[in-house]
Amino acid sequence: MAIILAYIFLGLCAGTMSGLVGIGGGIIIVPALVFFFKFTQHTAQGTTIAMMIPPVGILAVLTYYRYGMVDLKAAALLCIGFVAGALIGARLATGMQTMMLEKFFGGILLIISLHMLFRR
Repeated sequence: MAIILAYIFLGLCAGTMSGLVGIGGGIIIVPALVFFFKFTQHTAQGTTIAMMIPPVGILAVLTYYRYGMVDLKAAALLCIGFVAGALIGARLATGMQTMMLEKFFGGILLIISLHMLFRR
């Protein structure tokens, strides 16, 4: 039962951050699954992608839409690229060694973090 509550709490934290600042849940969930739940990097990424298959963000999108803060045309075009990119990325990731994938994931997070912290 504790593990069930832990997963739900992690999802709640990631969903809150996603709705609050627009980040993808994977930025929070993947590292948490690796460090706290002892998932491999591959399994953490696959599990996070599986979590996103249902309409996870529908309520957040409706809220932003109500305030006129959604560009539907841009979202649709991004979705087209995202679908193709997700397939390419999944194929690349499943062929990588775990350590290399962890370093790549961490490097991406580091670059994004540094950019956001130090941009003017």
